[in-house]
Amino acid sequence: MADNLSEALKTLKLSSADSVEGCLDCLLKALAHNNVETSGKIQEMGVLAMMPALLSAQNSCTPKVANIIAEVAKNEFMRSPCVEAGLIPPLVQLLNSKDQEILLQTGRALGNICYDSHEGRSAVDAAGGAQIVAEHIKSLAESTDPATGKLLTVFCGMLMNYSNDNDSLQAQLIIMGVIPTLVRLLGVHSQNTALTEMCLIAFGNLAELESSKEQFASTNIAEELVRLFRKQVEHEKKEMIFEVLAPLAENDVIKLQLVDAGLVECLLEVVAQTVDSDRDEDVAQLKTSSDLMVLLLLGDESMQKLFEGGKGSVFQRVLSWVPSNNHQLQLAGALAIANFARNDGNCIHMVDTGIVQKLLELLDRHVEEGNVTVQHAALSALRNLAIPVVNKSKMLLAGVSDVVLKFLKSEMPPVQFKLLGTLRMLIDTQADAAEQLGTNTKLVERLVEWCEAKDHAGVMGESNRLLSALIRHSKSKDVVRTVIQGGGVKHLVIMATSEHMIMQNEALVALGLIAALDLDCAEKDFVAANLVQVLHRLLTDEHSAPEIKYNSMILICSIMGSEPLHKEVQSLAFIDVVSGLRSHENKTVAHQASLTEQRLTAQS
Repeated sequence: MADNLSEALKTLKLSSADSVEGCLDCLLKALAHNNVETSGKIQEMGVLAMMPALLSAQNSCTPKVANIIAEVAKNEFMRSPCVEAGLIPPLVQLLNSKDQEILLQTGRALGNICYDSHEGRSAVDAAGGAQIVAEHIKSLAESTDPATGKLLTVFCGMLMNYSNDNDSLQAQLIIMGVIPTLVRLLGVHSQNTALTEMCLIAFGNLAELESSKEQFASTNIAEELVRLFRKQVEHEKKEMIFEVLAPLAENDVIKLQLVDAGLVECLLEVVAQTVDSDRDEDVAQLKTSSDLMVLLLLGDESMQKLFEGGKGSVFQRVLSWVPSNNHQLQLAGALAIANFARNDGNCIHMVDTGIVQKLLELLDRHVEEGNVTVQHAALSALRNLAIPVVNKSKMLLAGVSDVVLKFLKSEMPPVQFKLLGTLRMLIDTQADAAEQLGTNTKLVERLVEWCEAKDHAGVMGESNRLLSALIRHSKSKDVVRTVIQGGGVKHLVIMATSEHMIMQNEALVALGLIAALDLDCAEKDFVAANLVQVLHRLLTDEHSAPEIKYNSMILICSIMGSEPLHKEVQSLAFIDVVSGLRSHENKTVAHQASLTEQRLTAQS
């Protein structure tokens, strides 16, 4: 074989057109026998340099020349030499041929050269190859002839290799309008397994790009994918479709189209089929299906459509996941409730129909050594449900705060963050609950500890906000004293300097209540935390919002009864700062400045 190959290569270099065909046949035979070794010899003997001329001749040998290049380019080490030998321009020229065999072998050659090769892709890009291939696919899309199906598969593969993992080339294909054409192929050629798989892989690549979503949304991709999904029995095929559905379902318009096309019913069916299985592929499908279900609920319109006023069968099925024994379904059920709980009407309905109890039972199952993602999801759902005012007292009566407090010992920041947010939502406008929680020494101590969680800004911020909320909503001297004794005052003073105005304001109102309700007890902490300097800074800072200036002046008036604080106020010449604010453009600030100035003058 080796001798024949060497002879053929030599002959090819010297040959006239008549003997070329036999040499090409010999090369193809050798490549079929040992591709790597033969490709190496072809490179060694400089045969690649002859290929452009052979391609340009365009005769009966042309498909064989293109076939040899396609075979050679299966090897990574041959792709750059193919580009360097100048094969791309003549190959791209052959894309204008009317001969189907030439088109097929040329498509294979270009596709293989582009595979994982930057040089190959750049050369095809420069020669305009992708545009011609895209036009071919568009013009052949409606043909159901088997030979055309094969050619379309090769062309789709070529475009995929050309653009894979390359955002700018994928964007180029999107601009060329490839997406509607590929969606059409999926509809017309749904019986052609190789072609539909190629389309799915191409969709998977393109769907990652944000710019593709609008084009996908203007096609009937949702119907085609759902139709294809229903036909699949093999796990791998379903996985391929899932890989396209997941990025597409991030778009709200497509979410709704998928819901309308019946994807939800397909997902529920997969869940029902896989929930009791412990086979790896079934566990993976269960996770993918339930995750996708939750993703569909992130769109407002798709979520509301599935909620159906709380009577929707999908909504009911998803609820049944919460008490299940499967962690993945518990997680998806809790996340789904959190997503349904995105408007007051849904939240009120869900609380009235006993969903809180389901979530509390779920949380109780995860207190000791629990699943962190399930804890996080269930707390998210409770937090959302607690937003409407009418739900707060009902949820408190149901014992939500007691169950939530069981997670105070958690060392997981995501759980800590949601726990804090849930309690803060629950006590908003609920004085009794705020007092009950605010006098809970264990809770206050944990909050003070988390106020120093510098590695977790979210937990730190929420702890401060809850500390402030306990005081603001209870307006209770007992709560104030618990916070002072727990060491919370300095954190509220630091919170007053936050970059977020809402947090500054909450801190100042809480500090004002501390000063009004128990100044004697707080005096030492106020001095140690440099409260007066902080207030001076807030009042002199021209970027401070009117509410901040107003509440800072209220607080100054409240601390004047303390001798050491009064002295600090005098030493910092507050009277001049306040006097300057009497002409502030905000009337409320100007009025409070006059009152504060009078107070400072009277006590100087």
